[in-house]
Amino acid sequence: MKVVFHLLIVIFTVVGHAQEQPEVYTIKGKTINNNNEPLPFVKVLLKSVVSDSIIAGTTSNLEGEYVIKSKAAKSYLEFSFVGYKTAKIETLAFKTSTINVPDIVLLQDNTMMNEVQVVGERSTTEFKLDKRVFNVGTDLTNSGASALEVLSNVPSVNVSIEGDVTLRGASGVQILINGKPSVLADDGSNALGTITADMISQVEVITNPSAKYQAEGSSGILNIILKKEEKKGINGSVSVNTGWPHNHSIGFSLNRRGEKFNVFTQLGAGYRSLPRYNNNINRDLVSGTELVSDGTNYRNEQFYNLILGTDYYLTKQDVITLSGSIAYEVEQQPSETEFSLLDSSNEIVRQWNRIESTEATNPKFQYELKYKRDFKDDKDHDLNFSFIGNYFGKTQSSDFDNSVILGSGILEDQLTSTQFSESRNTFNLDYVKPFKKTFTLETGVQYSVNDVRNNYQVEDEVAGVYTVNEGLTNTFEYSQNVFGAYGTGAYEKDKWGVKLGLRVEHTDLQTFLVNTNQQNTQKFINLFPSLHTSYKLNKRVSFQAGYSRRIYRPRLWDLNPFFNISNNFNIRTGNPNLLPEYTDSYEVGSIFIFQKTSFNFNVYDRYTTQVIEQISVFENGVNTYTPNNLGTRNTVGAELNFKYTPNKIVTFNGDVNYNIFVRKGTFDTQDFNFTSDQWQGKLTSKFKLNKKIDFELSGNYQSRVRTVQGVTSANVFADAGFRYKILNGKGVLNASVRDIFASRFRETVVDQEDFYLYSFGQRGRFITLGFSYGFGKGEAMQYSGARGGPRK
Repeated sequence: MKVVFHLLIVIFTVVGHAQEQPEVYTIKGKTINNNNEPLPFVKVLLKSVVSDSIIAGTTSNLEGEYVIKSKAAKSYLEFSFVGYKTAKIETLAFKTSTINVPDIVLLQDNTMMNEVQVVGERSTTEFKLDKRVFNVGTDLTNSGASALEVLSNVPSVNVSIEGDVTLRGASGVQILINGKPSVLADDGSNALGTITADMISQVEVITNPSAKYQAEGSSGILNIILKKEEKKGINGSVSVNTGWPHNHSIGFSLNRRGEKFNVFTQLGAGYRSLPRYNNNINRDLVSGTELVSDGTNYRNEQFYNLILGTDYYLTKQDVITLSGSIAYEVEQQPSETEFSLLDSSNEIVRQWNRIESTEATNPKFQYELKYKRDFKDDKDHDLNFSFIGNYFGKTQSSDFDNSVILGSGILEDQLTSTQFSESRNTFNLDYVKPFKKTFTLETGVQYSVNDVRNNYQVEDEVAGVYTVNEGLTNTFEYSQNVFGAYGTGAYEKDKWGVKLGLRVEHTDLQTFLVNTNQQNTQKFINLFPSLHTSYKLNKRVSFQAGYSRRIYRPRLWDLNPFFNISNNFNIRTGNPNLLPEYTDSYEVGSIFIFQKTSFNFNVYDRYTTQVIEQISVFENGVNTYTPNNLGTRNTVGAELNFKYTPNKIVTFNGDVNYNIFVRKGTFDTQDFNFTSDQWQGKLTSKFKLNKKIDFELSGNYQSRVRTVQGVTSANVFADAGFRYKILNGKGVLNASVRDIFASRFRETVVDQEDFYLYSFGQRGRFITLGFSYGFGKGEAMQYSGARGGPRK
C-alpha cells in the first residue's frame, strides 16, 4: 500500500506541474534596423536548444512584427535577412503563456554587399496553377530597353520590328498593366515603349486564363507588373543612358515609406531616333509593269514621363492607393522614298521622290484609385475595388512633297491632319474568400467604357491650290462598352488542385463615320468557361492541364477606316465591319526540376473561328491591305522552356515552340484551305565572370510561315549585354547591343494569280551605354529611351 500511495503522490505531482504550464506558448516581438525603423520580411526561426533543429518559423510583417506559437520551452530564436548579420536570442523566459521579446536590432553586413546585389537580379520563370511568371531581373540585354524589348526576352513571346506582339506565334494577345487594361498597353497608342525595363517587376504569361481575367485576347494574356518599392525610409536610383542610333535619356526613381504613407515616383526624359529602311515591289502580272519603292523613314521622339502615387494605410487591414502617370511626346517623322516605274521589259520609264515631314504631339495620362481590404481570418481573404481612367491624345500634321527625277507628268503634293482623342474608364470589384485552407472562392464584376474620336483630313494640291479630298476625309467615332461578371472556385491540396470558373460578358460596340453617315452597331453576350487542374507528383515533378474560351475584339486601328498614305502605293486601312474572333484553348503541361536543370513541357490545341487576317487588294498598281474575318484556324503545338546551370559561371535559358496549323476558309472566289507549320527558338547564355562583371548573349530564330496569300520569311538575330559593378554594387556601368549582326528584318511575299507584292523592313543595330546609381536602400536601375505614339 505504501508503494501505491507514493506512486499516486508522484502521479498527482506530475499532473499538477503539467497543468500549471501552458500547452502552447505565444512568442511576440519586433525586428528593427539600427535607425530604429521596422524591418519587414525578416526570417524568424524557433530552434531547439537540445538538437538545434527548427521547431517553428515565420516572417516579420510590414511593421516588423512577428508571432510564433510553440509547445517547446527549451528553445531559442534566430533572425536572418539578406544583407544583414544573423542575430539570436538564446534566453527566453517561458514563465507565462505569452512571451514578449524585446525589439531585436539587425545590423547590415557590409562584407556581403556585393553578393547581396546579385540576389534576385537574374530573370527566372516560376510556374503557377494557371500561369507562368517571368521575374524580370537586370538582364543585360534589357539594359537601356523598353517594355517591348523586355517582352521579346520572355518565353513564348515574340515582338516584330513593328512592335506587334505574338504569343506562341499567334496574334490576338491581351496586354495588361498590373492586371488591368491600360492606355500604355493599347496597340493603337503603341505606347509600351514609355514603360522601361527598370520599371518592370514581373511579366505573367497566361496562355490559358481563368474566368477571373477579362476574356479579351484569343491567344492569351501578358500581364506586366510594375515595381512599387516597399522598403522603408527613403530609397531611389538615378540613371543616364546614351546610344546609337540616337537614344539618350535620364531617369530618376524615389520612394518614401513610413508607418502610414508610402509615396513613390519615377520620372524620365530623353530623345530617341528609330530609323527604318523599307523596300517594296508591286508587280502587275497582267500588264507586266512593276513599281519599286525604296527609302528610309525616321521616328524621332522627345519624351517626358512621370509616375506618381501614394499608399495610405487606414488600418493594418485597409489601404487606399492613388496613383497616376503622365507621358508627353513630341514626334518628328522625316522620310524620303524613291519610286521607280518599270515597263514589261523591265526598263525604268519614270522615277520620282516622295518626301514626308510629319510632326505630332502625344499627351497621355492614367490615374487609378484603389481600395484593398485584408480580412484578419486569412491572409488571402480580401476585397479589392479600383477605378482606372486613361486618356490618349494626338495632334499630327504631315506634308508630302513629290518631285520628278525621270520621265514626265504631274505629281500632286498632299497634306494630312489628325485630331485624335481616346478615353477609357474601367471599374473593378473583386472578392476572394478562402475556406479551410483548401477551397477558395473568387467573384467580381468589371465595367469598361472606351470612347474615341478621330478627325482625319487629306488635302491634294491641284494647280498650286490645296483642296480637301472628300473621299479620304472623315470623322470616325468609336464606342465600346463591356460589362463582365465572373465566379471561380479552386480546391487545392498538397499534391492536387482544380480550379473551375465561368465568366459572362456583354459587349456594346458602335462605330460611326460622321461625314458619310455610316454606322455599325454590334451587341452580343458571351459565356467564357475555364477549367484548370494540377498534380504534384513530388518536389521535382508536377503536371498541369487547362481549358479556356477567349475572344479577340477588333481593336480601334483594325476598325478605323482611314488610310495611311506615307507610301501612297502601299496603303493600310481598317474595316468598321470587322467581327470578333473566338478561340477554344486546351493545354497539358509538365514541370521537371533537377539539381542543375529545370524544364517545362506543354502540348496545346487552339481552335479559332472568324480569324482576323490582313488581306491585300491590288488595283491600278496600288496595294491596299485591310483586316477581314476569314474562316477557321486549328493550331496544335508543343513548347519547351528550360534552364541549365552547369556551374556557378554559366547559365543557359532556352525556349522552343513548334506547331502545325490548319486554315480553312474563302476570300472572294479564293479557296485557301491548307496545312502548314512554324517554329520559334530562343537561347540565352549568361556568364558571371566574377562578382563585378557579367556578360550575356542571346539568339533568336523564327521560321518561315505560310499566310493566306503568301509567306513571311525566316529570321535569325542576336543580342548581347555587359555589366560592370562599382561603388560596392550601388553603381552599375552597362552596355548592350541589340541585333548584333543587323540581321533582324521583316520580309513578306504575297503571290497571287494577277499580282505579286514584296515587302522588306529593317531597323538595324542598336547600341546603348549607361550608368545607374542607387541610394538609400534602392538599387541601381537601367532607364532607357521610350517608344511611343500611335501608328498613323
